[in-house]
Amino acid sequence: MDTLTEQTLLKKGAEASIYLANWNERKVIVKIRIPKRYRPPALDDRIRSYRTVHEPQLMHEAKAAGVTTPLIYMVNVNEAAITMQYIEGQQVKQLLNNSSAEKRKEVCFQIGNLIAKLHNHGLIHGDLTTSNMIQTPEGKIVFVDFGLGEKNSELEAQGVDLHLMKRALQSTHYRFWEECFKDVLSGYQCVVGAETTEKVYEKIREIERRGRYVEERKQ
Repeated sequence: MDTLTEQTLLKKGAEASIYLANWNERKVIVKIRIPKRYRPPALDDRIRSYRTVHEPQLMHEAKAAGVTTPLIYMVNVNEAAITMQYIEGQQVKQLLNNSSAEKRKEVCFQIGNLIAKLHNHGLIHGDLTTSNMIQTPEGKIVFVDFGLGEKNSELEAQGVDLHLMKRALQSTHYRFWEECFKDVLSGYQCVVGAETTEKVYEKIREIERRGRYVEERKQ
């Protein structure tokens, strides 16, 4: 019988709760989307059901693009729950903060490669932070949490995705964020080429100018 046991809450987010559990003598992650009381119940059910189905689909397509994601074991639409593979390894968030400059360069270059592969296949992660990346003991980077992801090939979406990555590096790895982001873009360029990378980078600059304009208007 497919029974989940020994469930331990790991993280309670705005959208979902993440549990560590045991399933058929296997360590797994269970993601359960939380009902939102501010939404009408019928609408809330539709949104949570859609996202519960959509996220595994994006993860499957990411694999096809060459980006490693956790295996999906079960999808329970009624309970808005996804049971997936537990990835052994270290969060890139901790890894970068405790690594040499050479190691950071290698990891960030690899991350840029993987982001480019997603974008090349019209996939947007939607929450590119080093908390959502795990390096396995074999050195492979695994992307997790596609809950805010989408299928979108537009330059704007790609720029927003990389802008979020930049902001995450600035806030979490502020001592060396510039070198890290430069290495991310180098890895990105190796997949999509210099011309496309420059277009995406210009979009990032445009997004930042928009943000500064909004802040100035508020003041």
